[in-house]
Amino acid sequence: MEQLLEHYGQLLGEVDAWFQRCHGLYADHIACHNGCSACCRGLFDVTLLDAFYLKRGFDRLPEGQKTALAATAVHRLEQLSRINPAFNTPWLLNGIPEEEWDELMPEEDETPCLLLSPAGGCLVYDHRPMTCRLNGIPLIDSSGEEMFDEWCTLNFTGDDPRHFTELRFAFVDLFSRELLLFQQVMAVLTGRVRNEADLFIPAAVLLDTPQVVTALCRLP
Repeated sequence: MEQLLEHYGQLLGEVDAWFQRCHGLYADHIACHNGCSACCRGLFDVTLLDAFYLKRGFDRLPEGQKTALAATAVHRLEQLSRINPAFNTPWLLNGIPEEEWDELMPEEDETPCLLLSPAGGCLVYDHRPMTCRLNGIPLIDSSGEEMFDEWCTLNFTGDDPRHFTELRFAFVDLFSRELLLFQQVMAVLTGRVRNEADLFIPAAVLLDTPQVVTALCRLP
């Protein structure tokens, strides 16, 4: 398991290198930086693989800080459980129908991420999920395929970045390798391959591996 997480860290490092290259090419157009928290609002789903990696960073925080953050995470999740009672410990989203997920993470929710510092920086920046690293500029594969064609309104305010071929990256290959690592983690945990297991960042903070394995084994 630890070796798989190390491999995932290397994959995330490739994403960081791509983003830094883009920033180097278009520094005047990209506002993203550690400390900008414009997109760190509301809830969004991350993979269980991301959750395990994030928990690594969380566990390195000071004990008092971890205790306070865990209490906040419990409160947030219990609020969501009141909205949908089927959403409960260990807080896997896959335990409820996907069409009910939006009710738990409405677009108008502006609640700051649990892991934002008072200064606006991420407390687990080196262990943040892949989606946090990819957000900000459009994701266009080296082949030209548009994986995600939206971008932060603070970036490229006068240009359409979809026309800048230098921003492209081998995203198809990246996501294929991410899925393979995820499947391997699922096989280690449950003895079977799964392609999906998602949760929120507050649930990642409280991640309890035995509870998660039990819940996964109960899923179809």
